[in-house]
Amino acid sequence: MAWRCAGLSWPRGTRIPVLAWEGGRVSPLTVGKELGFRAEGERSCVGARGNPCPLGAVVAGRATQARCAECARLDRAHSVAADTIADDPRTYRVYLAWFGPQMVKVGITAEERGPARLLEQGAVVFSWLGRGPLMAARRTEELLRSALGVPDRIPYAAKRAVRAAMPGAAERAAEIGELHRRAVALAGWAESLERLDFEAVDHAEVFGLDALPAATAVVRELADGGVVAGRVVAAAGPDLHLGTADDGLVVLDTRLMTGWSLLGAGPGEGVTVPVLDVAGGAVQDGLF
Repeated sequence: MAWRCAGLSWPRGTRIPVLAWEGGRVSPLTVGKELGFRAEGERSCVGARGNPCPLGAVVAGRATQARCAECARLDRAHSVAADTIADDPRTYRVYLAWFGPQMVKVGITAEERGPARLLEQGAVVFSWLGRGPLMAARRTEELLRSALGVPDRIPYAAKRAVRAAMPGAAERAAEIGELHRRAVALAGWAESLERLDFEAVDHAEVFGLDALPAATAVVRELADGGVVAGRVVAAAGPDLHLGTADDGLVVLDTRLMTGWSLLGAGPGEGVTVPVLDVAGGAVQDGLF
């Protein structure tokens, strides 16, 4: 029986990621769990905001968003991230998120979501900076980007590259703590935004990053008949680090799974989809 994946999520209060499937079923992804699937057919658009794609469009295998151009436009038409909503009445929080040495970003998230946004992004450490109305949070985010020289986005490839060589918890907290101190001391914050005290929240244990081996390959895309199978070693943001039958460690961005019909595969079947080989610092396309 084929299943269609609806993506990886981090349910509030559990700190255990799950793979969601169309129809409501979920699969918890605890460390040590065996995972194996085979893609079937073509990758199709998942539609927008709960509605199916009217075109039934085929989506490129390497796209991290399984939407055609029209559905992507409709989905972002009601997106806080795209600045298309200015009158959202909810309280928002501004945060600093640390992904590795000299790799910190600033962002905002709805307060009601708690730390879910940080888990979804794979933030190893984070601290809240302030709370208040959406536009005040957005203006303060822009101020911090400009004054501190920190971005609002960090590529996932950069995040993955440093996960196996993390400094200790004290060093991680110290780097983000210094940025927090500089941030709250800045003039120009929106008056309606409340400054929040520094408190480092560390996700290294949650993600399974302690003693994580270096990855040997990263999945580039799924393909008809292609298999991904292995044992969950770590999960950070949308990424699964899978130990394979031949002792490799392959990173799978689960956003590549959406839009595909997936069949079960045995844990020993390995990885037969296109990958980026990163073993020993080399980078090349191939099959793993």
